[in-house]
Amino acid sequence: MQQRANQTQSLVFMECMFIGFNRNHLTLAMITSSFQVSMAVFAQIILHVSALDTFRAAVYEHAVILPNNTETPVSQDDALLLMNKNIDILEKAVKQAAEQGAQIIVTPEDAIYGWKFTRETIFPYLEYIPDPQVNWIPCQQPNRFGHTPVQVRLSCLAKNNSIYVLANIGDKKPCNSRDSTCPPSGYYQYNTNVVYDTQGKLVARYHKYHLYSEPQFDVPEKPEVVTFNTTFGRFGIFTCFDILFHDPAVTLVKDFQVDTVLFPTAWMNVLPLLTAIEFHSAWAMGMGVNLLVANTHHVSLRMTGSGIYAPHSPKVYYYDKETELGKLLLAEVDSHPRVSPTYPTAVNWSAYATTIKPFPVQKHTFGGLISRDEFNFTELFENAGNLTVCQKELCCHLSYRMLGKEENEVYVLGAFTGLHGRRRREYWQVCTLVKCKSTNLTTCGQPVETALTRFEMFSLSGTFGTEYVFPEVLLTNIHLAPGKFEVLNDGRLVNKNGSSEPILTVSLFGRWYTKDALSISGGTSNAATTYLLIFTSLMIIALQNTVMV
Repeated sequence: MQQRANQTQSLVFMECMFIGFNRNHLTLAMITSSFQVSMAVFAQIILHVSALDTFRAAVYEHAVILPNNTETPVSQDDALLLMNKNIDILEKAVKQAAEQGAQIIVTPEDAIYGWKFTRETIFPYLEYIPDPQVNWIPCQQPNRFGHTPVQVRLSCLAKNNSIYVLANIGDKKPCNSRDSTCPPSGYYQYNTNVVYDTQGKLVARYHKYHLYSEPQFDVPEKPEVVTFNTTFGRFGIFTCFDILFHDPAVTLVKDFQVDTVLFPTAWMNVLPLLTAIEFHSAWAMGMGVNLLVANTHHVSLRMTGSGIYAPHSPKVYYYDKETELGKLLLAEVDSHPRVSPTYPTAVNWSAYATTIKPFPVQKHTFGGLISRDEFNFTELFENAGNLTVCQKELCCHLSYRMLGKEENEVYVLGAFTGLHGRRRREYWQVCTLVKCKSTNLTTCGQPVETALTRFEMFSLSGTFGTEYVFPEVLLTNIHLAPGKFEVLNDGRLVNKNGSSEPILTVSLFGRWYTKDALSISGGTSNAATTYLLIFTSLMIIALQNTVMV
C-alpha cells in the first residue's frame, strides 16, 4: 500500500514538472493564461482548413445502479464490481451510438458509481487521473499510472468503437500532510470528467469547481478551463452546477471560443425556472454555442432531462418521469455554429425595454416566492393587454394576447432582481410570465406541470443590467417549443409561427455575475488583453503568409 502511495506521489511530481506549474509566479500565470487564449484562437483558424461542417453527436441519459448505503468503505473489488455494472450499460449505449454514426458521446455525472458518499466511502471508487499532456492511452498502457481499471475500460470503449467518449469519474491526488490544506487522508478528491479520443487516448480532464452538496469531493484551487480540438470543432467541458457561474462556463465560450460544450450533469428539476431541458436549452441560445447535455435518470429525485441543443433551437431532447429506463439521443450538429447561416445575431437585452414608456402599472401588485426568491407579481386579468411590473431597477414589460382565457387558470407577470435563494451566491435578474398552481394567488410561483391556456401572441422584455440573459419557454407537460419563439435584436422574447401550445412559463433569466457574492473574477487584465491581441494578430499574419507561400 505504501509503495503504491509513493508511486502515485512520484507521478504527481512528474506531472507538475511536466506542466511547469508554479503557484508563486502570478505574472507568469497571467501570461500563460493569455497565451492559452491566443493559442485557442490560432488553433481555431488552423482547424477551419480541414474541419468538417457538421458532426453527429450523442448523449445518454443513464439510470444509475446505486451502491448500498454504508457508513464504512467497501473494498476496492466491490467498488469496481458496481462500477463495471454501470459501465456494462454505458458500453451498450456507446456501441449503439457508434453504429449510428456518432463521433462523440457524453455520459452523465455520477453515472459510474452514483452519489450519497462521504469522503471515506467514495475513496475505493477513485483512481489517479494524470494530466492529458502525459500522452496516455490506458487501453494500451494499463499499468502506467497504477491501478486504473475504470480508465482502461473507458479508453478501450472509445478505441474499439472509434468514438470520443466523455465519462464522469473520481480523481484522487496525493498531497503533503504538512500542507495545511491537505485533507487528513493525504489525498485531494475531485469530481472529474475525462475524455478519450478515437484511439483511446486521454485528451481532456476537468475537475468540477462549483460543487453542490458533495462532501466527498474537494474544490480545486481555481476554476479549470479545459478544451480540446477535433476535426469537427473545438470542445469545452464543465459539470452540472458550474453552468450557473461565470467561470469556467462563460470563459470557455467568450474567451476560448469553443464551438460545443460537453455537459454531464445530475440535475434535479426545479419548476418553474430551472428544469433541465428548459434552462440548458436557454443557456445554449443565450451563449450562442452547442450544448450536449447528459443527465442521470432517477425519477424519485426529479432527475431527468437530456438534450442536444444548438444556438438557435434544440436539436433533440428527452424528459421522462414515467419510466426508470435510460435513453440514447443522437443529432446532426454544426461543427462551427458561429459561421452557420442560422447563427443568431447579437442581442442588446435591454434595448427595447429601456427605450419604451412603461405600460401602466396595475394597482394590484403582490409578492410571491419562486425558489425562495421574493418576486413582484401582477395578474393578467384580461385576454389581451400590456403590463409592466418592476422590482428595484428591473422593469419587465409584457404584451400578450390569449386565444381564450381559461376561467380556472391564472397567469402573472413577475420580476426579481437580487441574490438568489438560500445560498445567496448568485445574482439573478428574472422577468417571467408564469402560470399559477391554482386561482389562489398565493400559489403563484409554485411548481405546476400542466396548462390549457394558449397564447396567440406574447412579447417579453426587461431593463436588464447584464448581457447574460437566457430565454426560456416551457409548455404543458414539460415540453420545449422548438421553432416557436425567437429573440429579437432589441431583447424582446416573442412567439412566432402562430399560436403556442399551452404555456407554463415564458422567462428571461438573467445572470449578473459581477454582483455574485464572493464572485470569481471573470475578466482579463489590460496588459493580458493587449498581449492577446498582439499575439493573435501575429498568428493570423503568419498563417496568411503560409497560405500565400
